[in-house]
Amino acid sequence: MSTSKHTLVLGASLNPDRASWKAVQLLRAKNYTVTAFGLKAGRIADVEIQTALPEAARVHTVTLYVNPANQVAYYDYILQLKPQRIIFNPGTENAELFQLAKDAGILPEYACTLVLLTLNDY
Repeated sequence: MSTSKHTLVLGASLNPDRASWKAVQLLRAKNYTVTAFGLKAGRIADVEIQTALPEAARVHTVTLYVNPANQVAYYDYILQLKPQRIIFNPGTENAELFQLAKDAGILPEYACTLVLLTLNDY
């Protein structure tokens, strides 16, 4: 497993039509270590979706699949993880969290995890 870019998927879904489900699958296919948090417990590939915020030490990337209005509840959690970057996937763009991340020395990125992985630019 690649631990260099341990990724927390925030907003993981059990629905295979959702981008977060596809992201977990593709991250695992490319051997990234993945921690998944979602509202419903279950599994995506070999990754358990946790319904309590996981204590994920040394997270490199937080990739968001939570709409901006619902992100507020996770600000402190995300920032205390001190990831190297936060990916705001399409539909999750949030200027407030973007700025909080920058102020905390975290690289915020408006991007698509699936595209980055497909282009080997993750």
